[in-house]
Amino acid sequence: MLSSSSTTVRNLSLKKRLCFLLKLVCFVSSVFIFCEFLVYYVVIFQCRWPEVKGGDHRGEKETSTSVLKAIILADTHLLGEIKGHWLDKLRREWQMERSFQTALWLLQPDIVFILGDVFDEGKWSSPQAWADDVRRFQKMFQCPVSTELVVVVGNHDIGFHYEMTAYKVNRFEKVFNFTSGKLITRKGINFVLVNSVAMEGDGCALCKASEAKLVELSHQLNCSQQKPNHSDKRCSNVEKLPASEPILLQHYPLYRKSDAKCSGEDSAPPEEKKIPFKEKYDVLSQEASQKLMWWFHPRLVLSGHTHSGCEVLHAGKIPEVSVPSFSWRNRNNPSFIMGSMTPTDFSLQKCFLPYESRVLTMYCAAGALLVILVLAHFQLLTPPFYFAQHLISKHKAV
Repeated sequence: MLSSSSTTVRNLSLKKRLCFLLKLVCFVSSVFIFCEFLVYYVVIFQCRWPEVKGGDHRGEKETSTSVLKAIILADTHLLGEIKGHWLDKLRREWQMERSFQTALWLLQPDIVFILGDVFDEGKWSSPQAWADDVRRFQKMFQCPVSTELVVVVGNHDIGFHYEMTAYKVNRFEKVFNFTSGKLITRKGINFVLVNSVAMEGDGCALCKASEAKLVELSHQLNCSQQKPNHSDKRCSNVEKLPASEPILLQHYPLYRKSDAKCSGEDSAPPEEKKIPFKEKYDVLSQEASQKLMWWFHPRLVLSGHTHSGCEVLHAGKIPEVSVPSFSWRNRNNPSFIMGSMTPTDFSLQKCFLPYESRVLTMYCAAGALLVILVLAHFQLLTPPFYFAQHLISKHKAV
């Protein structure tokens, strides 16, 4: 009889322990799933496409379909085999993949632009390392058929000007169908893709070829914007494009002295804002910037490279938006730009991703709660009530 009772007690004790262990596993799993998966849906779900005028008086349905919905991000910096630790790779690439795929699912953009520095070590990569980096990128940034992906080249993809070679440029162009001076037109909107690394202005072979293509595109756009009755023999054999002022997409920002006038929660830290920018390294040279503005008279310039957000007005009328880095390795608060665009107008809205510091805080809070629950279960943590009662009785005894 005693043996049977003892067995029953042991079975009950084992069941309680298994039940408690199951509760702990459920708690840990819930925290992990929220911090590594659901948090991206919670945050990105709050982002909304900005409204923009259609530029005409057509019906609401027709106007909405004429608006191009574009996501713009920059500086993903996928780590390579030289500087990238496997754990850092795993963490950063998971964060970017979940953010990007969640944004595609929730926002359903027509097109996605990545403004350079896709890879961190493209300028050094061996053929095998390059192939591995490309494979990982294509998995992370895979798009459905309804969404087009357009990638612009950056200095980390092919090297700074003194590191840039025809081999590196060609292998990038082969993978991403990018040319050093390319125009794409979507829904009547002209986008000019610039290889800003090749805007050195020193007459190198790659630089001359890139500038020649840009001059040709400039001529084609200028001819397209002329009135039909305008007689110009130079435009007689030019293929006409939609008469829409172009949007420039490039990695380097146009020339500015520093980020001193930049503001916003994703702008550069105060100690970095007043550091002067170096031409042809941090920003394009004044000469190259003036050339691009003179050639294209863009209505908007989108750039990356600085890893921080900034809005600048050039010549008093040409806005430029520097897009911050998409990688948590470079920022605590990455983001991307949501753009609603028509041939005559555009509207931009920033969508912030989960703050890494907040995710880590959630993990720390969950870890502390887990420790308290374990100590309380094994009665290693004195409840506050009994602790206070013990102090009162001790005081009375004295």
